[in-house]
Amino acid sequence: MPELAEVSRIVHFLRQHLVGKTLSKVSVQNDDIIYGKAGTTAAEFQKAMEGKKVTGAGQQGKYFWIAMSSPPHAVMHFGMAGWLKIRDADTYYYRTDKPEDREWPPKYWKFLLETDGDPKTEAAFVDFRRLARIRLVDCPAEEIRKYSPLKENGPDPVADKDIVSEEWLAKKLRSKKVPVKALLLDQANISGIGNWMGDEILYQAKIHPEQYSNTLDDDQIKELHSAIHYICSTSVELLADSEKFPADWLFKHRWSKGKKNTPSVLPNGEKITFLTVGGRTSAVVPSVQKKTGPVAKDVSSEDASNAPAKSKRKRASVKKEESEPEASEEDSKPKTGPKRQSRASVKKEDIDETETKPVEAQQTTRRRSGRLRK
Repeated sequence: MPELAEVSRIVHFLRQHLVGKTLSKVSVQNDDIIYGKAGTTAAEFQKAMEGKKVTGAGQQGKYFWIAMSSPPHAVMHFGMAGWLKIRDADTYYYRTDKPEDREWPPKYWKFLLETDGDPKTEAAFVDFRRLARIRLVDCPAEEIRKYSPLKENGPDPVADKDIVSEEWLAKKLRSKKVPVKALLLDQANISGIGNWMGDEILYQAKIHPEQYSNTLDDDQIKELHSAIHYICSTSVELLADSEKFPADWLFKHRWSKGKKNTPSVLPNGEKITFLTVGGRTSAVVPSVQKKTGPVAKDVSSEDASNAPAKSKRKRASVKKEESEPEASEEDSKPKTGPKRQSRASVKKEDIDETETKPVEAQQTTRRRSGRLRK
């Protein structure tokens, strides 16, 4: 799932290729989930965008927006597998040699943008899983973060660095009794941190992901605060290009789960284990991330995949495949009322996986900020 770093990559390319240009043509494909669950329609999106000038692009965590010369503006969320492609530009967060991935328009597109001028720019929003959301927000562009859905989310650790202070973090941690990993993943607390970033932050801070947030001492909070800013700012500066990530990051070694003949270890031999925290599979290095206080449950330092199970039912409850519940962090089922969003707040949508099956089978790809190899 695209996290803060991957979304920042797209905002970079939007500013580079679209900002300052007029959208001479906007093509759409109706989707009652991607548009409908966000309170708009493909036709309304087309009408709001076509013929207008793109004046800016921005980000708050996993959300990003395209600001137009006049309201409404497009505010988007990639969900689990959405992305925005720009023709002849390397926006991808994965690499593939499949010829069909270079086709234009790309598969599963939801809207196509075409600018005026020569050369023209062509962009496409794609999502085969239909967990992304595209909405219109009717407000002044400079006030977009004061409106739903952005106003319901916590501060962005890069854009709002001054807000995410050590004192702010300490107050947030001590006000809740939840596993610290779950607190970091909750977008209402802090925007943009997803599974791999949460694991990396906790590894660098030497904190066990299941330890209750209100049990961290002052030194641990200081380390956590430092790790949040270090991981977020570094990955954003590198445009989520994992080939450029520091060699000592857990990210470089966390993708071995479920692969045969691939040991889950760091280069120095320290073992990486996997456990479920906050509904997500977490990569943990027990020799580094020691439990120093009460935790949500007692988890063995051994990999759950190697632990014997008394029954299939029990095993299923202990070990789950890595999932992406964050895709539903901001959406609610559409209510009757105006299509465009204004000052009224929007409830969080519950994504129903049964409603979001792709039209075609998923294509196999490899993430740029996941398992990228030269």
